[in-house]
Amino acid sequence: MAGVASTLAKKRALAAGFGTNANASKYLNQDFQSLRSECLRKGSIFTDCTFPAAPESLGFKELGPNTSKTRGVQWKRPGELVSNPEFIVGGATRTDICQGGLGDCWLLAAIASLTLNEDVMARVVPEGQGFGRGEYAGIFHFQFWQFGEWVDVVIDDRLPTKDGKLLFVHSAEGSEFWSALLEKAYAKVNGCYEALSGGSTTEGFEDFTGGIAENYDLKKAPSDLFQIIRKALASGALLGCSIDITSQADSEAVTYQKLVKGHAYSLTGAMEVNYRGRKEKLVRVRNPWGTVEWTGAWSDNSSEWNSVDFSERDVVKADDGEFWMSYTDFMKNYHRLEICTLTPDTLTSDDTKQWSVTNYDGAWRKGSTAGGCRNNAHTFWMNPQFKINLEEEDDDPGDNEVGCSFVVGLIQKNRRRMRKVGEDMHTIGFAIYEVGLVGGGHHYNNILVLDLFARSETFVNLREVSTRFKLPPGEYLIVPSTFEADLNGDFCLRVFSEKQAQFHIPCDLSMSEVDAGFRGLFAKLAGKDMEISAAELQSILNKIIAKRTDIKTDGFSLETARVMVNLMDDNGNGQLGLGEFATLWKKIQKYLLVLLIFIKAVNHLGPPTVIFYPPPGFSLNNAIHQILVVRYGEADMTIDFDNFVACIMRLEMMFSKYNGVLQTAALCFPIKLRDGHGV
Repeated sequence: MAGVASTLAKKRALAAGFGTNANASKYLNQDFQSLRSECLRKGSIFTDCTFPAAPESLGFKELGPNTSKTRGVQWKRPGELVSNPEFIVGGATRTDICQGGLGDCWLLAAIASLTLNEDVMARVVPEGQGFGRGEYAGIFHFQFWQFGEWVDVVIDDRLPTKDGKLLFVHSAEGSEFWSALLEKAYAKVNGCYEALSGGSTTEGFEDFTGGIAENYDLKKAPSDLFQIIRKALASGALLGCSIDITSQADSEAVTYQKLVKGHAYSLTGAMEVNYRGRKEKLVRVRNPWGTVEWTGAWSDNSSEWNSVDFSERDVVKADDGEFWMSYTDFMKNYHRLEICTLTPDTLTSDDTKQWSVTNYDGAWRKGSTAGGCRNNAHTFWMNPQFKINLEEEDDDPGDNEVGCSFVVGLIQKNRRRMRKVGEDMHTIGFAIYEVGLVGGGHHYNNILVLDLFARSETFVNLREVSTRFKLPPGEYLIVPSTFEADLNGDFCLRVFSEKQAQFHIPCDLSMSEVDAGFRGLFAKLAGKDMEISAAELQSILNKIIAKRTDIKTDGFSLETARVMVNLMDDNGNGQLGLGEFATLWKKIQKYLLVLLIFIKAVNHLGPPTVIFYPPPGFSLNNAIHQILVVRYGEADMTIDFDNFVACIMRLEMMFSKYNGVLQTAALCFPIKLRDGHGV
């Protein structure tokens, strides 16, 4: 029950504005302003006991205690390393970020991207920090997006050094410390420095912006990529591109046309110009060095610009690291494109087209919601499921492809922190099913009988898998999963849609994950005592079940409600608390899935037929089966859904010692179908 209460409290806090960048949650309940004020008042220097200057903060394997890389490490404050330390000098620049003895170049590339966008930088690195008199107390703070909310992370400024030099990230000139302190804060969030070894730049991209990142292999690019780029730029997204290297010697090697291999560029513009009687697609690219520019067609001083109308030439600038090139040359020379679509609260311009964003928290639990991928045919249906209703098509379809554009991102939570105990990233992905048409059709929450409509590009063992889709208007079911079944993990599912979309969670999740309207209904019915009586349970179940058109029931009787309360009442007070009700609701949802599987199978087969499904949890002999039909059946020898639930609950309690999966035990029973057929 504590877990459910914690989840509900978190969601209420987010609804009230906590966890936004402007009102970030206090990581480990540490408040920067109050801690610094207290230190300044006492004249003391802050020491962070939650991330100590100790071996466990460095790592667990290569950076573990007493390893060659950590022997002789000393933790020193900037004032012990240089005479006049600075936080940021003349603005944050790329040269402030030099890699040290840690394999986190992916993170450094993401940090470098912060220096290209002042607004984004200010969200991660709050102002009012430094080493000046009246502000320095050995304490700093940074803000990161973490799985649906922003957290404010407090650190002290003791940094790991060896032979008098910073062990990890440092500035080129040595006296600027914002990047080293930011790296330390990020290491704290992830458990230790070594947890940052190995990763994807998009991971840092997202944690610094709250946006959703996509990766494109330009050799396998979609036909409408130019249109995607233009729309991304119009929505304020951050775009990066790079050229692959074949060996370490290629790193930052310059081609004959002045492009740098293995180097992170920003893509900052896209347009079409009239050129010699036709439209020419151009993209604008920026080298963060501020120098070394493309010298091919459409570069700053190329002859192509002479054939363009004078009004379109003002986009060309002097040697500033930014240059234009044809889209065709871009696709030939570059190999990777990354797009990070930002959340509406990140964007400051009213002219920017904002995408709609929805976040869902969920969990995979062995024996409950960890069904694995589609290869696990008997358990895949157990995975959490999320419904999306796409109603509005894109304003500018592009390439005559009409549809609704959206990006799905599935992130597994806190896996870096678990490296200390031998855990690492699961292999994850998701599937999308069409479950009906907007405005009509029969909808089923039964994924086993639906055709796969789309899916993530692949299952990967990265923190996140994300894919862009353009689908016809309709209702779809998103099913996130691990590749293997029975793996525990927490996740965050995000959907960024170009147009407003309606999202809700079907009836297959625990009480902690149902929508706010249902939670409000529970609170309203439960009253101040937060307990549900049999009468209240009858009311709430009938209100929910009345919304469904795909099953047949006359509603739950008070007697059936009493049976459920008695079976689930752990403390003997004749009522259900939030935790007890959550467990009951989850059971009912599983029973509903069983019923829908059966209904779909019968409707597919045609006339009423008796289907015997092999039950993995428990089985019944003919005598017991006949007794159940008599006891729970209707006069026409069918069983309504409410009686079906009461029957299965009793069976589950009787067979609970076997810990069977109980989704199929009643598929031998007569059931009243939507069209009134009896089986």
